[in-house]
Amino acid sequence: MRRKYGILRFFIILILGAGILAGGWVFLTFHHRNVVTENGKTAFLLIPEGTDYEGLIDSLKAGGHLKFEQTFRWAARRENLPYNVHAGRYAITHGMNNRELARKLAMGWQDPLNMTLSGSIRTFERLASVLARNLAIDSASVLEHLKNDSLISSFGFDSASLRGMFIPNTYEVYWTISEEELLERMRREYDHFWNDQRKEKAKSIGLTQKQVSTLASIVNEETAKADEMPEVAGVYMNRLRKGMPLQADPTLIFAAQDYSIRRVLKKHTKIESPYNTYKYRGLPPGPISVPSIEALDAVLNYERHNYLYFCAKEDFSGYHNFAVTLNEHMKNARRFQRALTLRLNQEGRAQ
Repeated sequence: MRRKYGILRFFIILILGAGILAGGWVFLTFHHRNVVTENGKTAFLLIPEGTDYEGLIDSLKAGGHLKFEQTFRWAARRENLPYNVHAGRYAITHGMNNRELARKLAMGWQDPLNMTLSGSIRTFERLASVLARNLAIDSASVLEHLKNDSLISSFGFDSASLRGMFIPNTYEVYWTISEEELLERMRREYDHFWNDQRKEKAKSIGLTQKQVSTLASIVNEETAKADEMPEVAGVYMNRLRKGMPLQADPTLIFAAQDYSIRRVLKKHTKIESPYNTYKYRGLPPGPISVPSIEALDAVLNYERHNYLYFCAKEDFSGYHNFAVTLNEHMKNARRFQRALTLRLNQEGRAQ
């Protein structure tokens, strides 16, 4: 009898032990906080297109994200990850368990990133570089798409007006977004920006959306002061209404395609180009840079005044002196020139 109880006790202990071991295996495989990141901060795993399962494991190991590789492999098999590796950018948090990470990767639940379109963007090369920054796509390929006339035409633009399709802002996009998808997104953001209110304002001032973008790009190049932009826009609107040439120096720099020019000279006004606003009246064919939202709204809400001229202030604040008459403008220009000469002389003596 004792022997029977002994055998029974042995099997009970064996079963309990097996259960404990199985529970431990389940815990280690699925629920153990096996994922680590440097200093406990969120890390991002980039999985390029074409990466296989072993390549994914190598990336996790290279980042030092797994305490125990084998337990993650067990969880990965249960989530079918070896056969479902998706390219993307994935946020990895310190203390994730194997199941959470394996499922996220197997389902392709990647995390978006912020793409910021900002700064001075004059050339398509610069635009392509800004668009592709921090994305899987290559800037050279983006540039090819920007120069694809057929594709650009499908968005309702041409090479001259294309800069106006891009609205500087911060956008959430996926790392794996394709070149065409990115341009389509930018077109949607353009449509979103041009709401009914802005369309009505453009109509009320006698400009098309593309013309607003063109003038805004000039305003953007003339002043970096957002609070001064409506006043500058007002000068150009007055010139357009009077049939005067815009005589905007930034358009000459664009026509010359020489952004090293610091001072526009008389020879630059002789450049043969439809962007030469000294030679040709009206607006140039398209934007000379990607206009900021502040500049776009400054044109739509330009300041009503009688000014026809402006030049840099003599205090070098970045603001401008405005004038109604040419005589008044020349006085302002001479005042600035005297201040500039004095400043250069002082800098020369200091050296």
